[in-house]
Amino acid sequence: MKTYFVEEGFEKVTASCPVPIVIAGGKKLPEHEALEMCWRAIDRGASGVDMGRNIFQSSAPRAMLKAVKKVVHENLNAREAYQFWQEEKQGELK
Repeated sequence: MKTYFVEEGFEKVTASCPVPIVIAGGKKLPEHEALEMCWRAIDRGASGVDMGRNIFQSSAPRAMLKAVKKVVHENLNAREAYQFWQEEKQGELK
């Protein structure tokens, strides 16, 4: 099920839903904020994210996609994912 991430009560949504929850990416956010939202959603029980503009409109879209993947599949927290994004961005912009 695809839904928007909300700060309050998201754990109740994920705990009570019989199918996996995937969050919508929403409006364009700075990379660190998008990764923070992604991490908070995963930390609170979401199974994944469906991000469009937060990846495609990033200054380094490939790096952002890789950073989101690391949050969802490798359990990186938002700070670690942002640091990864910054390092990957350097290689992408060369």
